[in-house]
Order: sequence, then structure tokens, then C-alpha cells
Amino acid sequence: MRQFAALALEEVPALAQDILREIRAEYPGLPVVLDDSGEPMALIGIRRALEGFVQQLASQEGRPRYHLEVFQEFGRGEGLHGRSLDSLQAIYRLGVRLAWRRLAEIGQQIEIPPPAMYELAESGFEYLDGLVDQSVRGYAEAAAREAGERLRLQRKLMELLLSERRSDSTTGAAHGSGAGIGPASGGKASASGKTSALGNALGERAARVGWQLPERVAVGVLLRPAREAVAPAVGEGVLLDMEAEQPRMVVPDPEAAGRPELLRRAMTGWSGAIGPPVALADAAKSLRWAEAAVRLMERGLLPSGEVLHCTEHTEALVLLQPEELIEDLARRCLAPLEHCGPAHGRRLAETLLAWLETRGGAPEVAARLGVHPQTVRYRLRQIRELWGDEVDDPDRRFELELVLRARRLRGLLGRA
Repeated sequence: MRQFAALALEEVPALAQDILREIRAEYPGLPVVLDDSGEPMALIGIRRALEGFVQQLASQEGRPRYHLEVFQEFGRGEGLHGRSLDSLQAIYRLGVRLAWRRLAEIGQQIEIPPPAMYELAESGFEYLDGLVDQSVRGYAEAAAREAGERLRLQRKLMELLLSERRSDSTTGAAHGSGAGIGPASGGKASASGKTSALGNALGERAARVGWQLPERVAVGVLLRPAREAVAPAVGEGVLLDMEAEQPRMVVPDPEAAGRPELLRRAMTGWSGAIGPPVALADAAKSLRWAEAAVRLMERGLLPSGEVLHCTEHTEALVLLQPEELIEDLARRCLAPLEHCGPAHGRRLAETLLAWLETRGGAPEVAARLGVHPQTVRYRLRQIRELWGDEVDDPDRRFELELVLRARRLRGLLGRA
């Protein structure tokens, strides 16, 4: 085998040239990449592969060793240019077939017995597998690097898109202010320039990740079902940031046909909230509502275990969000109940709310509460005694209904 290896090494330079020539004839579109000295990288790779294989035979080591970084580079190149490894592996197979043809001729010249030639062939295919593994490793590294860079750029895009500063300045410029007289005119121009710069930055970042700027978006905030949960398959076009403690997503054209159903299927097993659809410039506002809904979910005030749409829970979001203001209003409006016992006060509050919502008489209110009409008449007389003429004032009735609905949403009153 040492004699075979010596003869084969002499053939390597010419054989490498022949193989490259055949490959280029078979694959005319193959890019020519040169190293620092101007020599084709493909030729270097073929030559090193042949030398490595022959030296492997000469040393008679049990398993081949691969130190062929150039084949990793081939794999990286395919990955970075968005190509598959199919054509590269086909080129490798062609090269091995051509190399084996010449090596077999050498084996016949020195009369290597057939069993030894069979072992030589097996070693050749094992060596080919190793070269493919090197390229696959390089390809995987390139793919991971590309995916990581895309995610980084996508997060940068989302940061700018969801920036309160961007939303405020864009909104201000859109609505305008003042009559443009004197210094105010210069200020308006400055704000317009700032908004234009932000818009340009947004467009540039969107272009870098291939995201077409939509007219409307909805922003979602997600709660992880588990620490190592796999990202939901939200589909192309939806921006997703899984790095945040509570992952965020930006849904373009959320009202487009089929989009809600696609999201519903993709979000199986996840919970969270999707803010209302807004103009692109107001994405931060949609985010605020989604965050508010998630906070209410965490407190048990909105259903958990699914991804909610804020537009379907408007009452809860409006009434439960300004908690301090609603509580202060409730303290003033419901002061007449302070001297009633907790259970009786709750029954009166539920009856008052049912009456305000139905605007009906005792039978309608009784049907809503599931009690006898005579019980309702008794309670309504007590309500009159407690609030007097205030229950006839439209503004006071509105305030009472507001605070009582808020209490019902918090679970402090029963649901009729």
C-alpha cells in the first residue's frame, strides 16, 4: 500500500486539475472563488482531499482524520448564499468517481489484489462521508449565524417600531399643531424632520429583514407555557421576539382574511393577549393594551390559557385599568351601602346593577337575578331610600353602572 500511496501522491496535482476541469464542465455555473494567492479554492480543496486520503492510506490509521477547513468553508458558502447542499454533494460524488477511476488504474499497475482494492474503495467512500460531514458542519454554522443575525435585526426593527418616542413624534407630526406663525413654524419643521428620519430608519431596518411595512398592525404579548417552550409557528411576516421575558410579536394586517385563524392555530398551548389593530405608527399603543390585558390575566381578572384579543374584552380593559380612579369613584358612589352588612350590601348592589342594565320593572330584574319579583320590589325600595333622587339623575346612574360593572368584572358581584 505504501507503493500505491507514493505513486498516487505523484498523480495528485494533475488529477486535481482534471477533476476540477470535469466538474466545471458538468456544473458551468459553479462560482470561482480564489484564495489570497489567486489559486481557486476548489482546486485547493480537491488537492488537499486527495493528499489527505492518500496519506491516510500510507499511515494505515484505522480511522480517517479530517483537518480540511476548506470543506467547511464550502458548506458555509452554500449556507450564506441561500443554496442547499444538494449540488455540493453531487460535485463531491463526481470528484470521488473521477478520483477512484485513476486510483484504480494505479492499483492495477502495481497489481494490488482485488480484496485490497475493495477495502480501498470502502475507505474512499468513508473519506467522502467525512468531507460531506465537514461541509454540513460549515453549512449549519452559516445557517445558525444567518438566523442569529436575522433575529438580531428583527429585534432592532421591533424596538424601533414599538418605541413610545417614535409613536409620539409620528402622531404629533401627523396631526400637526399651531398655525405655523413665527418660531412655531420652525419647530414644526424640526419635528417633521425628526419624524422623517425615524420613518427612514424603520424602512431601512424592515428592508434588511425583508419585512414589507404594512398599513396596520396588532402587537401581542405572550406568556410562556414553559421556560424552554418552542417558539410558536406564527408564519411568515409576523415579527416575533422570543428573547424578552414575555415574548412579543407584531402581526401585520391583522384583519386580513385567514390571519386570525392562522394565529389561533399557531398559538395552541400559549396564552397572552393581542392588542387592537392600529396604524403602523401607533404600534406602541397596541402594545400597551396587550400588556395591560396580560397583567389582568396574571391577576385572574381575564381568562388565561389562551391568547386573547383585546378587542373582545374592551369592557374589562376600560373599567379595570384605571384602578385608582374607579375605586375612588366607587367609594363615593357606593357610600350609602357602608352601613349595610356585606352580604346584604352585595345583594342590593347586584339588584341596582340589574335594574340599571335592564331599565325595567321588578319582573325583568327578577328574571335577570333569578329571584322573586316581590324580593326585587323590596330591594328597590331600599335602594330608593339609600340613594334618594340620585338614582334618577342620568349622570349618577352612569357612574353607578360604571363602578358596579367594574366590581362585577373583579368578581365582587355575581354575574346575572
